[in-house]
Amino acid sequence: MTSDGRDVTDAFLAGAQHAVARAQELRIRVAVLKTRSPSCGTGEIYDGSFSGRLVSGAGVTAAALQRAGVLVFNETQLAEADQALKALDGEPSGTA
Repeated sequence: MTSDGRDVTDAFLAGAQHAVARAQELRIRVAVLKTRSPSCGTGEIYDGSFSGRLVSGAGVTAAALQRAGVLVFNETQLAEADQALKALDGEPSGTA
């Protein structure tokens, strides 16, 4: 819902479907998305009440990408995303 009460579910779902289609088209394996976003968050997201309250879960797009096999990280997890991509590419992790 928007702050003025408009239901934007269809727009969120359409955006998620588009993101998955593009990820598949471009063979995206790792994505870095915005933390806590109702669309892109992972682990915890804003509940949509515009109160700043967080709830456990994944945003619509993050969950759709994960179901499609994309590894999803947030902007605080850049090192982890880099390690995941290197592992997918068969590169050494650089740790001893």
